[in-house]
Amino acid sequence: MIISAEEFVKLRESENPDEYQRAACEEASDDVWMKVIYNYPDMKKWVVYNKTVPLSVLYFLSDDSDSSVRSAIADKRKLDRALFEKLSKDKVDTIRHRIAVNKKTPKDILKVLSCDEEEFVRNAALKRLAR
Repeated sequence: MIISAEEFVKLRESENPDEYQRAACEEASDDVWMKVIYNYPDMKKWVVYNKTVPLSVLYFLSDDSDSSVRSAIADKRKLDRALFEKLSKDKVDTIRHRIAVNKKTPKDILKVLSCDEEEFVRNAALKRLAR
């Protein structure tokens, strides 16, 4: 288990593959994740990439001003319905596209995205619906 924000950053920046892997796969408490987010804002995307990051942290980051953080969340399969819905309405078209191609996006959300104002979002949603 990752026990501090500093440990997470050290693991993430390590050139040792085993340490780097720990940053991607090991759990941390919500408190540790929030300390990483607040004290190391350039690590937010790496928090999202962690396979064990809790939904509560993803919810918090889904309001982040950095669209690359929201886009990383949109790629995750562990999202619940509320996050799928929220990100499917994001003002940034590339985030809506990430939701359209996410294999776990509910069908009814894909139907809404199939009417998106951006053609590439529409096409991605229609392609997923056709499968």
